[in-house]
Amino acid sequence: MTERILVVEDEPAILESVAYALRHNGFETEAAPTLEVARSLAYLADLVILDVMLPDGSGLEFLQRLRANGQRTPIIVLSSRDGESDRIAALEAGADDYVTKPFSPREVVARVRAVLRRVKPSGGATGCQLRVEPATRRAFARQSELDLTRVEFDLVSALLGTPGNVYTRSQLIESVWGDGYAITDRTVDSHIKSLRRKINEAGTSADTIETVRGVGYRVSPSSPPEPTASK
Repeated sequence: MTERILVVEDEPAILESVAYALRHNGFETEAAPTLEVARSLAYLADLVILDVMLPDGSGLEFLQRLRANGQRTPIIVLSSRDGESDRIAALEAGADDYVTKPFSPREVVARVRAVLRRVKPSGGATGCQLRVEPATRRAFARQSELDLTRVEFDLVSALLGTPGNVYTRSQLIESVWGDGYAITDRTVDSHIKSLRRKINEAGTSADTIETVRGVGYRVSPSSPPEPTASK
């Protein structure tokens, strides 16, 4: 099924470029230049791209009302403000991601794909020892909650998109960081190493995240054997 993306943006050039990029990449797109229009469309969308400053109100207040009403549709916030406090305010209001202007439409498409992968119900496959709760951004190894950084959570969410599938380092960089970031393969490897350590400390085999030599990483769709205690 083709995902439907609602773009709430009052600047015609931005709205047109983002909508075109989404359609070009296979998404259905709805446009809303105001919150009034967005109210009737938000509940029909699979994901919402939401500008912060709109002619008839605050995008963040709109986001807070949606979350207060129990609406869990993933939302990516667009803003010209790049301060840490602005990002935190949006995430605490319930945003799933935050993109600052100016941005490339390709980056927005990559963020959309990453968020949609994180919220797929298949993220906790039967037999897999890892699972995530995208709405609360909590991750678990078996029954133990993992204390993950934002990047570690996004990495494990991307890998859980389809347990058993191999994800290249380039795919993980696109999913977690998007375009415009000077991220190397070694940076990915470093975060995976930290993620494995935390999984192991939680009592689950670090081999739950498998290395596919020369290609990338995958999450084992079934339980890897636990290390036996030495006598």
